[in-house]
Amino acid sequence: MSTDWDVVIIGGGAAGIAAARRLATKGVSTLLLEASPRIGGRAHTVNVAKHALDLGCGWLHSADRNPWVGIAEASGFVVERRRAAWNQQYRDLGFSPEDQDAADEAYSAWHGRLIRDPPQSDCAADALESGGMWNGYLQAMSGYISGAGLERLSIADYLAYDTASTRYNWRVPAGYGTLIAASLPPSVALRLATPVEGITLEAAGVSIATRAGRITARTAILTVSTAVIVGGTIGLPSELDEWRHAAASLPLGRNEKLFLEIVGDSPFEPETHVIGDPRNPSTGSYYIRPFGRPVIEGFFGGEGAEVLAEHGPAAGFAYAIEELAALFGSHVRRSLWPLAVSNWSRMDHIGGGYSYALPGKGASAGHLGSPVRGPAILRRRGDPPLRLFNRPWGLSERSAGCR
Repeated sequence: MSTDWDVVIIGGGAAGIAAARRLATKGVSTLLLEASPRIGGRAHTVNVAKHALDLGCGWLHSADRNPWVGIAEASGFVVERRRAAWNQQYRDLGFSPEDQDAADEAYSAWHGRLIRDPPQSDCAADALESGGMWNGYLQAMSGYISGAGLERLSIADYLAYDTASTRYNWRVPAGYGTLIAASLPPSVALRLATPVEGITLEAAGVSIATRAGRITARTAILTVSTAVIVGGTIGLPSELDEWRHAAASLPLGRNEKLFLEIVGDSPFEPETHVIGDPRNPSTGSYYIRPFGRPVIEGFFGGEGAEVLAEHGPAAGFAYAIEELAALFGSHVRRSLWPLAVSNWSRMDHIGGGYSYALPGKGASAGHLGSPVRGPAILRRRGDPPLRLFNRPWGLSERSAGCR
């Protein structure tokens, strides 16, 4: 069978683009197929009211060894290195210093139990203190970090990511999504709005069915989300059943963002942060005036993301404004205007935030990244170096199907 391409990459998110960058240096013909009308996946910057807002990932995690930092600077993007304000509660509003210390101690104690005496269940919730005052806080943190409650989280997977993190988190003022979308090599062919309907493994390579016709390649790299792999959007051959089962053990968490515009006089100071209600697992994390811009970025995970995903943008904006008014005073309501909101959980070609492992399923990540009978190679979208996790930067070190 003659083939149209040496390699076809299915999925134009950060992982797919990183693979394309590697392949561009290998002298092989490469085609990238993306189901949506844009590239970038969950790295998506929108320009609203003259502000570059990242509706998806916005931080270069483990930035001191994150290859996207070098890519950004080599391409002329500014990288902002100042320390994130996440660990601060502006003026201790609604969260006294004593309570902050108590919450930190509860987190440290829980984390210590994960390391020293992990429950045999591998379930992170089983390490919670029964009736603990700060369990809601720990659940909120789990939502932000993993997109799910502790009941659904593998201890081994959580610790693997936590151990790998260097705690350096930097930003790109022009937008992380802007950076990733601008990083596709011109030598790699691109077809947008081209959903893949099915993949067939053949003797000489891979046959890929799309709405625009059939494409053949010697090798395919699949970088779509685990939700897409499991959901049946793409018809996969029986040879990939084990990989499909592995993907089912690595569901996408729920993570959503919204942005509020600050209008007129307000008490909101640049580069500050508050958590809405530290005892509520559904609470939002609010980054105030990032880069000095007149906006507030609200981040929701797990239960909190359900407010946005299930009840719609209006309910999400109302919830965020209510939490901020409870901290800053009711007068701030007139200063806060809805600006932009994400909807990752309801996007057919993505289906959620970043992935996490279910209890007892941490090893599934490694299996999902292994080759399939040579020509087809799957990559969990967003896998960092050395292992497969749930952030969008590692494939630039690991990919190339090539890896």
